[in-house]
Formats: sequence, C-alpha cells, structure tokens
Amino acid sequence: MGCPGVTVVGKCSLPLVPFWDYYRAMRVIAISHLKAFWEQCPDAEQSLLAWIDEAKKADWKSPTEIKEKFRSASILKSRRVVFNIKGNDYRLVVAVAYRFGAIYIKFIGTHRQYDAIDADTVEME
Repeated sequence: MGCPGVTVVGKCSLPLVPFWDYYRAMRVIAISHLKAFWEQCPDAEQSLLAWIDEAKKADWKSPTEIKEKFRSASILKSRRVVFNIKGNDYRLVVAVAYRFGAIYIKFIGTHRQYDAIDADTVEME
C-alpha cells in the first residue's frame, strides 16, 4: 500500500505538518465542569449538551464565525466569548484558541453569578 506519511530517506515517518492542519473540529476542554454544573442545575443540561454538540462540530477560525452561528454571543478581549445558555438563564464564558481548534471552559453560572465576575479574567476553580 505504501507509506501513509512522508517518506524520509526511504523510511515511513509521520507527516511533518501538525495534526490540526488535517483534522479541524473544535475540542472542548473540561466538559467535566459543564457536567458538574448541570448536575446542580438539571434544567441547563439539554441546552449545554446542544452547545457542546455545536461547538464540537464547529471549525471556528475567528470571532466573526462564532457570531454567525451564535448571534447573542459576546466577544470579549483575550479571545474570550460569552454564550447565553437556556435563553440567557445561564452564562458560559470560554477562551478560544482558534489556531489549535480548542475551547477552554472558564466559567458557567447563573446570570446573577456572571454579574459578580470579570469575564475577561475569570478561571474555573
């Protein structure tokens, strides 16, 4: 069948291009934080599962692409995005590494809890 990778000096080797150039889908880092949240607030589960599904299928390369899909999302500095979950009952703050296709969960909480944090700097506990 031949070598699936790049041939170097007659030997098979791995491709020399990073994997993210071949496989583009967003990875959601720390879904466990979202699961822990919906265990405390079960009414958020379906909305969060829907968001996770959309995020995993996405190939966002810029904040504009996020806004095209989620019009109510707020784009913040430091590559952060705030999503309204379950009709704005809950807020989800993420950091997006567009180049690497990664979304990092930074905060999930009620609207009231969100009002008490700085979305530009908040980190999951």
